[in-house]
Amino acid sequence: MNLSNSALFQDISQGIYFPGATFHPSTNSLFKRFLDILGSLVGLVILAVIFIPIALAIQIDSPGPVLYRQKRYGLHGKPFTIWKFRSMVVDADRLKEQVNNQAQGLIFKNEADPRITRVGRLLRASSLDEFPQFWNVLRGDMSLVGTRPPTEDEVSRYSAHHWQRLNVKPGLTGEWQVNGRSSIKDFEEVVALDLRYQNAWYPFYDLIIIAKTVHVVFARIGAC
Repeated sequence: MNLSNSALFQDISQGIYFPGATFHPSTNSLFKRFLDILGSLVGLVILAVIFIPIALAIQIDSPGPVLYRQKRYGLHGKPFTIWKFRSMVVDADRLKEQVNNQAQGLIFKNEADPRITRVGRLLRASSLDEFPQFWNVLRGDMSLVGTRPPTEDEVSRYSAHHWQRLNVKPGLTGEWQVNGRSSIKDFEEVVALDLRYQNAWYPFYDLIIIAKTVHVVFARIGAC
């Protein structure tokens, strides 16, 4: 099937598998799904404990919604809504064009992004802003370990080789998290790490990535 990039994105936005999609072994792994369910339940229990203090801190620092939701794309281009604690000002999406992108390719990064609130910086540095995504993991939209979940803007500009990263579910963490985290500013490097995960994966490999992620978070390696 030969489709233009715009036509391909239109198909994916409707939840249609993209041409060339393959079923990576991790997508059918009962162990991986068991690990996801167990990990997400533990994460949601922790979320229940920290939710009110974080919600109050967000409200005091920057009045507005406590949670931020955004359309992302998962396994084989299936769209889903991702949830995070809000770490930016309320109208952050509208202000994005006013912020300089320090990254290369299809990702957006700015180490001194003025849209990030004071509490938001603390949440991001500790990865606490991502705890609501345990709900996404429990639902099956995401996995504990996988590829970085792409935005609609990214997917609409994908080249052929970029689609390969969507052969696995997006993850709360992954190779990109334990091998650079926020210091990675080249999208092609993100793609390479995502594909390395696919090539290296075996049932217990996720446990290794999770252990490394705990170390990275607590050591604040690559935090922004």
